[in-house]
Amino acid sequence: MAEAGKDPAFDPGVAQFLAELAHQRRASPHTLIAYRRDLALLQDAAANRPLAQLQSHELRRQAMRLHGQGLSARSLARTLSAWRSYYRWLARRGVLTTDPCAGLRAPKRPRALPKALAIDQAAALLAAPGNDLLAVRDRAMFELFYSSGLRLAELAALDMVAGRQGAGGLDLSGGEVTVTGKRAKTRTVPVGAKAVEALQAWLEQRLAIAAADETALFVSRRGTRLSPRAIELRLAHWAKKSGLGLHVHPHMLRHSFASHVLQSSGDLRAVQEMLGHASIGTTQIYTHLDFQHLAKVYDAAHPRAKKK
Repeated sequence: MAEAGKDPAFDPGVAQFLAELAHQRRASPHTLIAYRRDLALLQDAAANRPLAQLQSHELRRQAMRLHGQGLSARSLARTLSAWRSYYRWLARRGVLTTDPCAGLRAPKRPRALPKALAIDQAAALLAAPGNDLLAVRDRAMFELFYSSGLRLAELAALDMVAGRQGAGGLDLSGGEVTVTGKRAKTRTVPVGAKAVEALQAWLEQRLAIAAADETALFVSRRGTRLSPRAIELRLAHWAKKSGLGLHVHPHMLRHSFASHVLQSSGDLRAVQEMLGHASIGTTQIYTHLDFQHLAKVYDAAHPRAKKK
């Protein structure tokens, strides 16, 4: 990044800033390239003036111009972060007394909707053929995923009974599972009848491969706890075997659980509690999925919605 200082068109202050990032803060080459590119975008607005002379309205105008030219909200947020870092560096050196980046914000990024299976797709996935020991285990795992909306890490950490720190346990007689999720919060979630049936079938065969001292609910053919990655790979294999024709990842089953429960009940608070979301705002994204489902039903059924 020393090359920045040799570029006569580049602000000397920026060259010093990048050199400090490289030598004192040990920034990666990728970071330095990104910072240089983002600050070059700002220099376009400065013409031949030092960047230290730019005012807030000029930075704002340049940010609007970049957004208007098609720079995504994500990329613009990264660019503004580089600008802020540079102006904070100038302030620490006493070059500036006010920060022209103050109050400058990137436009909100559109929130991507989580991908969820349709109800018939979820049914087809869980009905995939196979009755060998691993198929019985996998069916129990995925029925539980879909039945209770667990996170991948929560399912991998499940023990035969609750008690181990950071894990949870299964209570088939009560039809519930207890897990410890993000921020060490414990919650108890219902387990549906189909999942209970699949889990009972697995528990009858688990002892055939589980190590004597293994507490994990789901174990590998070696008898040890299944890792999250192993579960992810098994689900991908299971989806392929089911003939769905799409890649299914563990979080998609959690999304499907939330979307389908919300479609049936309309109870957003209950879904929030079962998912273990700290904020109702996180759960509200599933209302958009529900609307998408309703919109498809409308388009397919309403006589005035159909295209001729």
